[in-house]
Order: sequence, then C-alpha cells, then structure tokens
Amino acid sequence: MARDPYRYFRVEARELLEQLGAGVLDLEKGTEPAAAVARLLRVAHTLKGAARVVKLREVADLAHAIEDALEPVRDAGASVDRGRVDALLALVDRVAACLRALDAPAAAATPTGALGAAAVDDGAPALRADDGALEALFASLTEATAQLAGARQALMPFERLRSLAKLLGDQVASPRGLASPGAPQKLGALVDELRGTVAALERDLWADIERAEREVHHARESAERLRLLPASLLFHSLERTARDAGAGLGRRVAFEGAGGEVRLEGRVLAAVGPALVQAVRNAVAHGIEPAAGRAAAGKAPVGRVAVTVSRRGSRVCFACTDDGAGVDLEAVRAAAERRGMPRSEAGALGPDELGRLLLGGGISTSAAVTELAGRGVGLDLVRATAEGLGGEVALRTERGRGTTVELIVPVLASSLDSLVVEASGQVVAIPLSATRRTLRVLPGELSRGPEGETVTFDGAAIPFVPLGRVLGRSPGAAGRACAAVVVESGGALLAVGVERLVGVESVVLRPLPALAPPHPAVLGVWLDAAGRARVVVDPAGLRASASAARGGGDLGAASGARPTILVVDDSLTTRMLEQSILESAGYEVDVAVSGEEALAKARERSYGLFLVDVEMPGMDGFTFIERARAEPTLRAVPAILVTSRASAEDRARGAAAGAVGHIEKSEFNQTELVARIRGLIG
Repeated sequence: MARDPYRYFRVEARELLEQLGAGVLDLEKGTEPAAAVARLLRVAHTLKGAARVVKLREVADLAHAIEDALEPVRDAGASVDRGRVDALLALVDRVAACLRALDAPAAAATPTGALGAAAVDDGAPALRADDGALEALFASLTEATAQLAGARQALMPFERLRSLAKLLGDQVASPRGLASPGAPQKLGALVDELRGTVAALERDLWADIERAEREVHHARESAERLRLLPASLLFHSLERTARDAGAGLGRRVAFEGAGGEVRLEGRVLAAVGPALVQAVRNAVAHGIEPAAGRAAAGKAPVGRVAVTVSRRGSRVCFACTDDGAGVDLEAVRAAAERRGMPRSEAGALGPDELGRLLLGGGISTSAAVTELAGRGVGLDLVRATAEGLGGEVALRTERGRGTTVELIVPVLASSLDSLVVEASGQVVAIPLSATRRTLRVLPGELSRGPEGETVTFDGAAIPFVPLGRVLGRSPGAAGRACAAVVVESGGALLAVGVERLVGVESVVLRPLPALAPPHPAVLGVWLDAAGRARVVVDPAGLRASASAARGGGDLGAASGARPTILVVDDSLTTRMLEQSILESAGYEVDVAVSGEEALAKARERSYGLFLVDVEMPGMDGFTFIERARAEPTLRAVPAILVTSRASAEDRARGAAAGAVGHIEKSEFNQTELVARIRGLIG
C-alpha cells in the first residue's frame, strides 16, 4: 500500500463512476426520477468519502458538486432537464480525468504483458484483468485436478490391506495357527479392529477426495469465468458516445444494446471498444438525419443506434446499426474520383465494392470537416481493429433505411450454455442455442432411404446420423434404442444420435491448439471436472459433416475395428495434439492424465499401443511401463515415450523399462510418429 496508496481506491472509484454515468443517463430518460436521484446521491456520497480517506481533495470536491447538482431535484418528482444532465455528465468526466491521472503512474509500473491499468482511449471502457494471475490460478487448479486423479488411484493398496487382513484371519482361525489358549480370540479381535480401521480410513479418504474434487472443480470454473467479462460493459460508454455525438450535431439519438450477456475475454472487449466508439460516432454523424429530415421521411424524431453482440461459431459479431439515411454511395463514388480513381473505373463499382472502398479509409461523404466527421478515418479504425484481431469487417446499407457495420473477430475463450451428451464413448457439448428438442428413438422409428436414415420430427422427416460417426468414431451397434438431439443450423434441422444425455452445463469454450487439424463439426474444446478436454460441436459445420457421414453407407452398422491407442500425459496441450494427430490418421484414441489412471484403464480395456509421457504427477512414465510389463494381459502392448527428457540416461532407462521408442518433444514430428506407430500396430 505504501508503493501505491490509491490501489484500492482506483478499483472502487471506477465502479462508482460507472454507476454515476449510467445513472445520469437513466435520469435523462425519465426512469423513476426520484429513485434514480436518491441512488445517485448515495453513490456520489460514497465516492466523496472514499476520496477523502485517501486525501484526494479534487475528487472529493467534484463528488460534492455532483451532490449539489442533484439536491434541488431530489424531491421534484419530475424529469431532469437536459442542461442539468449535461452539467452532471461534465462533472463525471472531470472525475474520470482525475482517475486517469492516478492510473498513469500505476500503468508505468505494470509489467510487460499484463493488461494496462489506464483507461482505454476514445471513450472505450477500462477493462482490466490480471490475466497473468488468472492464468496461473487456472493452471494450478488444473494441476491439482490431475493430482487428485492420481490420489484416487493411490487408494488401490487398500484392496491389498483387506486381503492381508483376510489371510491373517484365516491363519488365526486355523486349528494349527496358535497353540496357546485364548490366543486365537485375542488375535481375532485385533484382526477385526484392523478390518474396521482400514474400512473407516478408506471411507473417510474417499469422502475427502470427493469433496476436494468438487471444490477444485468449482474453483476452476470460477477462475475461468473471472477471465470472461460480459459484453454489456461496453454499452454505457457507447450510449454516452451516441448521446454526446447527437448533442454536438443537434440531433436526438437513442442507444440500444443487445447481447450483453455474451461473455468474452477482457482483451477482446478492450480491443473492440475504441472501434465500436468510432462506429457509433459514424452512425450518428453520417446516418441519423436532423429532426426535419426524419419528419419528412416519416420517421420518429429520435434516431436509433443499436449495438448487438452475437456468437457466430468460433467468432463473435459486434454489429452497429442505425435507422438513418443510409450511405450515399454516389457520394462515395465521387470521393473516389476526387482521390484520383478514373471515372470509368469508379462508375463500374457496385454497392459491395463501394462499401469496401469506404472501409478502406481516406474517403468521407461529409461535406465539411467537423469534430465527428470529414476525415475518413472512423471506419478505417474499425477495419484496422478487425484485421489486428484476425477478423473482418462488413458494411451493409440501404438508402433511406439505415446502415449496419459488422465487426467479426475470433475469440480465445467464451462462455457457452450447452447440452452435454455422450456419443461413442466421447463426452460432447452441443450449444444449447442450436438445440431444439431431444427424442427417444427406437430402432423401428428410423426410415432408410437412398440418402441415409431419417426420423420423424413434428410430422416431417429430418436427416438422422449418429454423432459418433460425424466425429470420426465408431457408432453404436445397430438395432438399439438411442437418444437423439434435434439441432437447427441455417434454418435446417438435423437429428444426431447419442448414447446418453448427461445434462445442461455452462462451459468455457476454448479454441483447438494451433497444431491440431481442424474439423468442420468442431467449434472448440472445454475442460470437464477432471481436467479432460472435451469437444464442443459447431452447429454450422455439423450439417455438412453429417451429410458426408450419411453418404458413407449404412449408418446403423458398426464400422470395422480400429486400433485403439492410450495417450498418457498430464499436459492438456500435448494430449489434445497427439489425440488429434492420431484420430486423423485413423486410430481410435483414449486419454489419461496420470500413470495411475492409465493403468486402471488398461486393465479394463484392450489397447493396441501406449503413448506415454515421463514426468507426471504420481506414477511417472517409466514406472507405468514397468508395471504394465509386469502384468500378463498388458505385457505385449508396445509403449512409446514422448517426453522432454532426452538424455542418454533417460533413453537407457526407458529401454530398460520396456519402451519400444523414445521421442523428444522438442523434435516432435507427427509424420514420423504416425509412421512409427503404423510399423508397430498397422
């Protein structure tokens, strides 16, 4: 606190300032004036007290001035006039300027790579998150989950203890076991006590582990959501921008925000904030007509500017729409000619080409340069922001009806309500927004035609395909009842068959690793309670993939057996990368996050090969291979080590343990890996 006396004040003051700004705008709308004024007075008073504690006299005086401006209308019960609203907003802006001055020294001390503490320029909201700390928290919780998975396997010795207790009891009970009178009874009591102690210890340990797993799962979910912020955080700043731009031009403008519940990483919102501010300013300056013009066009006197946030697969779309006059495309054409484009070439440009030209920057349809328009840089900033984020920008306009500018960018992580299902032994999430209904499908309810199977839904036949087939896995055997999820995409319906409906869950969507081969039906991944990566289906790509799968023959018949490989690695990235490579090569893949989990799985299911890391929590890779070689049913399964440990000693120890290959992660080559595996198991 000595190094930064305003550390906690800045956090509180920003929240209070946000409430003041939004409350003043609500006051102007006439939303319960008396209640709004009372609420604003409380917030201003809190800000004043906090400022006095840290001896920021200027902020305290400004908060007091806000109280003075509100006091006369406390009991008026009527709408506050525009002049008073302007005065209040000016005071709020002065407080914001003071906070930015406080942010400057803190931002200078912020380590490189962290999100800055300074407010975003151009009126965009200050979106702050200590991503480094959050990433570390998430990584540690994921590691703890893996450790708990190993601890579960550590309970295996209890079975041996019970067996020993039984052997001891049998020996004591034998007539030849003990000769002295009363000794069998005494030892028998000790055996009973041993059994009871072991049983109680086992019961308590299981309960502790299950509680710890639940807590870790909840903590990890919380950590994930801390990284995600609601898009609604942008709306206050954009509403203020629309109001101020309209006031500067003498036009009345109403702002609407939709899709604020979409949660995205703070860095994405911070990046698009300034671009959206420019888009809103552009909509007011170039779109919304003066009152007389709107009256002549039969429109409402108050212009409308709306910003809508929506998901589009693995991307998010920020759309800024106005109900103004639309872009004067002829003015764009004329501006292009003034910049040197030949008249014949400019005359041949269509609406889409003129729109792209406008987005390119340097062209303005404004007759004069003003504070808001005339330099042709507003839409250029929107385009540059989209390109900087690896996205794109689009413009649609209709003369007399308005214009829409869309900023479409990829997202690193976002929250998604999903229906979780199990298909071909794989847990999969289907976005709930695309799910229409779930069905119970009996074998006789499927109809077969030249294009594949169909099922009846709402009186119509819709395509049916097992979800496992779409994802490249073997579907369940024919002739069994199954569940089906009716998914809608692009107005078309598709029923995907699954083995089990797990439930509804809010998952945090993450992109596939950069080296993982893309799949049209896969939107990304999410982590389950055990830290395992699970697939999230992309409704848009699902239908195309399903069509290809339906054309592959009898959907009800099980496909030929494929070799199954068990990937054992505590690194999420490595597991996903290896799984993607191997599945693309035609293998079925199962994963484990520890040697203990892998050994348990290997005892329950037959595998063709083990792909094993060395350094893992609990049992390491060397020990796993040694124990597998010691069991008759696992002895013949070949094992390959994929590890960062590549010294001669490590290679010798791996060979001694029984590994048939040793691949160094730093020299990982997927072609060589697949070739080596094919040489071993085909």
